[in-house]
Amino acid sequence: MIMDVAETSTIDTKAVRMSVLDDAARVEALAVLSTFRTEFYRCLTARADALFEVTDALLCTDGPVRSLVDLVLAPEHRRGHGGMYDGLNCGRVDVARLRRSLAGLPVPRAADGRIVLAVDVSPWLRSDAQTSPDRLFCHVYGRAKSQSQLIPGWPYSFIAALEAGRTSWTAILDAVRLGPADDAAAVTADQLRAVVQRLIAAGHHAPGDRRILIVCDAGYDIPRLAFLLADLPVDLLGRLRSDRVMALPPPPRRPGTTGRPPKHGPELALADPDTWPAPQTVTTTQTARYGTATATAWDRVHPRLTRRTCWLDHQGDLPIIEGTLIRLQVDHLPGDRHPKPVWLWTSITAATAADVDRSWQSYLRRFDLEHTFRLLKQTLGWTRPKIRTPDAADRWTWLVIACHTQLRLARGLAQDLRRPWERPTDPDRLTPARVRRGFRHIHPKTTHPASAPKPSKAGPGRPRGSKNRQPAPSYDVGKTVKRALTIAERRDQKG
Repeated sequence: MIMDVAETSTIDTKAVRMSVLDDAARVEALAVLSTFRTEFYRCLTARADALFEVTDALLCTDGPVRSLVDLVLAPEHRRGHGGMYDGLNCGRVDVARLRRSLAGLPVPRAADGRIVLAVDVSPWLRSDAQTSPDRLFCHVYGRAKSQSQLIPGWPYSFIAALEAGRTSWTAILDAVRLGPADDAAAVTADQLRAVVQRLIAAGHHAPGDRRILIVCDAGYDIPRLAFLLADLPVDLLGRLRSDRVMALPPPPRRPGTTGRPPKHGPELALADPDTWPAPQTVTTTQTARYGTATATAWDRVHPRLTRRTCWLDHQGDLPIIEGTLIRLQVDHLPGDRHPKPVWLWTSITAATAADVDRSWQSYLRRFDLEHTFRLLKQTLGWTRPKIRTPDAADRWTWLVIACHTQLRLARGLAQDLRRPWERPTDPDRLTPARVRRGFRHIHPKTTHPASAPKPSKAGPGRPRGSKNRQPAPSYDVGKTVKRALTIAERRDQKG
């Protein structure tokens, strides 16, 4: 009997200790959230109160956001719809300071402790906005019988840090709108460089740490990005089109051979198995979702560059950008679809079997960013407002990013407020949408730097019977600068 009492006392002590640890973790999480909210308010340099309360309304509104004017009805928004539109049209956001604040927050890491960044472009479609400038033709899939289309809109390049395992959480670190005169690869390289430098300045990466892994999809020129970011502690990984033709390293030079040594070896056509040499690495992994995953890797595979397009102005000889080519083949896909091989290229050379497995598994984590895009568009209403100017669109985009960041910081504070038809979820497995349901209960415990609105009355508005005598100008869609693709075209442009 004495032993039973002692065991019961020990169990109660452990339970109290665990509850104290949980309370300490919640207090720390609430402090981090409140600190970010204060710093975010300081980043709003004009119409700060209006922009901050729009963000709170966006976080506390029940259900998906359908329009901007619906946010005014939220109790957290104490101003009228005129103040909200005035904040979006005339407000200012210190984007540089906000980017540093995002980089200073805790950054998720992979299972091996390294930082994995994913970069991708998501469009804000504005097909019916003839008076909105700087629109481009955005490549969109699945809108007409699973066919791709080109629809006018504003493309945004996002960079986010990925977590380990299957999850819908990512940490958005940066967003840049691509303009009509921008080179997508050059803008992406500058964006990645700035993000990596901010992470290093924030102390998330130090000399001797594992190199940061950057994951891209097939729409990026991975070898060019690897060349532009060669001076940073990063490794590039991306998918290649199945019709690409790469070059193998040149064979060993025989003794007594004269002449200039070749730069490239035999060609390796991804669609022609007859051109594939014996691989250096072959790994087999059993997965619960895809069955057996077989990764075949070839070392020192590089593209054959020509002095065209982006390499037209390169000084000196064209570089040899070597890496590891990976062919991933799985048994089956969800939905009993016939699996096709996936070709990946990474800037890592002399990759081991562990490097090959880590590469293709990190590429699968890139699809977590698609869940973030779906949350931004379908739940937070990123692309719902009919905003005219690109500056206002950028301002609204950063407000949505700030909302997503606050949801991530409140991840350990929210409760599972599930619908009757939904299954219960563990507190550490809540999705961003479920965390948003409980944010209204977390909101009173955080800081509220916005001041109360001053009493005012509605303006006179437009006089009755008056007409708009200054119609908005219309703008064309597409690139405004045509780049020369060949040396002859460059000569013609200069002549």
